[in-house]
Amino acid sequence: RIYGRTIDGHSRGQRLLVLRQPIGPVAAFSPWNFPLMLAARKVAPALAAGCSVILKPPREAPRSALWLARAGAAAGLPPGALNIVTGDAGPLAAQLIASPVIRKISLTGSVPVGQELMRLCAEQVKPLTLELGGHSPVLVFADADVEQAAELCARAKFRNCGQVCISASRFYVEESVADRFRDRFVAVARGLRVGDGRRPDTDVGPLANPRRVAAAEHLVRDALDKGARLLCGGGRPAGLTRGFFFEPTVIDGVDSRMAVMVDEPFGPVAPIATFTDLADGLQQANATQFGLAGYLFTTSTRTAFLAAEGLDVGMVGVNTLLLSTPEAPFGGVKRSGFGREGGTEWIDAYTVAKYLNISL
Repeated sequence: RIYGRTIDGHSRGQRLLVLRQPIGPVAAFSPWNFPLMLAARKVAPALAAGCSVILKPPREAPRSALWLARAGAAAGLPPGALNIVTGDAGPLAAQLIASPVIRKISLTGSVPVGQELMRLCAEQVKPLTLELGGHSPVLVFADADVEQAAELCARAKFRNCGQVCISASRFYVEESVADRFRDRFVAVARGLRVGDGRRPDTDVGPLANPRRVAAAEHLVRDALDKGARLLCGGGRPAGLTRGFFFEPTVIDGVDSRMAVMVDEPFGPVAPIATFTDLADGLQQANATQFGLAGYLFTTSTRTAFLAAEGLDVGMVGVNTLLLSTPEAPFGGVKRSGFGREGGTEWIDAYTVAKYLNISL
């Protein structure tokens, strides 16, 4: 349901209405890390709003989008409602955005790609929704169930080998419980089995490409060179000579000079730092260009509200690391982008508000 509204006007002789109408054909660009779900996040609300879609899937994983289109055709989707194009993203984006047919752009991707699409859209004065990078902080307060929080954080951090935009990726623990958190986190990380993702006993599979392996190696090397301490992992696992594997890695003694605390890791490298109180924790958590998601663990209602309100992000998980759900808006602030996918905001992004003033 897409609802407009009626407005009580300034005159009994007039009726004021607002309609929500489809914005028009959409060009959507989806990433490789969740190639089916993130494509569906763009296609579903656009079609529901009455917009046709040209979807550009990632070159690393195009088949999911092709099967999505095939499923739509089998379900009776009208011809031309969903269209798939593959190829070099740069020229395709330039041509689609320049086309007068396209009225809306949606991207899930990196900050540099988002900046380039913003430049192209600015020339055409076209709206866009951007879900870009993240570097999600986790605040663990002393009153939390520290061991349980550590286990949840370790398992969530290395999900999909850390290649998740809302992955918990910077861990700030209150000083008095830092040792307990660190010990449990490292124990869980060491117990994760790295291997073929098709095997049921595998916990952590490979990274997507050699660039991600090189990035993980750089983050670890840079941190250690600047004084951090390696607690586990740190390189390619023994015995896995083929493929893009990297060990679940934990480092502590980190600070803001290190790339791992500034750049989005998008890999299995987990830095652990400490904080003294709520103000210090928020200051460290917010000291980044990203603002997609943030997390906190506490049993205090007061701390939960103050910390959640103080985190400069678009989404907050309290005692949970599972945020994504279709019923709620998904998106960030700062360089993590703008606009939302999910919730009622989902469909609004693919409509325009048309105001009617009717004189009786």
